[in-house]
Amino acid sequence: MPSSLALRKFLLYLCLLTLTQCSKCKNDPTPQDPAAQLPPATQTGAGTFGCLVNGQVYTPQGNTGTNNLGITYDPGFRGGSIVIETYRTEGGGLTKYLSIDAAPIKAEGSYSLNLGTGIGEVLYSSGGPAPCGFMYDSRDVTYRKATLLITRLDVNSRIIAGTFNATIARAGCDTLRITQGRFDAKF
Repeated sequence: MPSSLALRKFLLYLCLLTLTQCSKCKNDPTPQDPAAQLPPATQTGAGTFGCLVNGQVYTPQGNTGTNNLGITYDPGFRGGSIVIETYRTEGGGLTKYLSIDAAPIKAEGSYSLNLGTGIGEVLYSSGGPAPCGFMYDSRDVTYRKATLLITRLDVNSRIIAGTFNATIARAGCDTLRITQGRFDAKF
């Protein structure tokens, strides 16, 4: 028959083992930085896109019968035109859309997509109710400050890459902040 001291040690070890196993079940108290979940900002034609929309990660996801990411560049249309179209399907049949259209884009560099510049448009649809679930061009928004930075435009290799940011407002709706955007694709 084991001694009472051995039995107490056994029970103590059993309690400690139980406690250490339960501590693994707790949520990590330090949440991961959302920006760390974005694809890297590359310039290789990797077929990537990502940004933060009001601090939440937005990357193309899901399938509605078409590609969830399409990036095209046409050097002959409107003096050089880029069109970025993405969507993200989420639970409950919710689909979000984000697209950027800009021209003329002739070379690497920074382009203003501010409201009233006439160089481009930014569309975002959260899948929520109208009118705030849909923000699009100067007909719908009262404020847009946006920048598109083309970091690589290689017509021979057919690669376009860059970064973008946008702040968009519509009367009666929360301001939309698109930050740390990046894309890299073959066209």
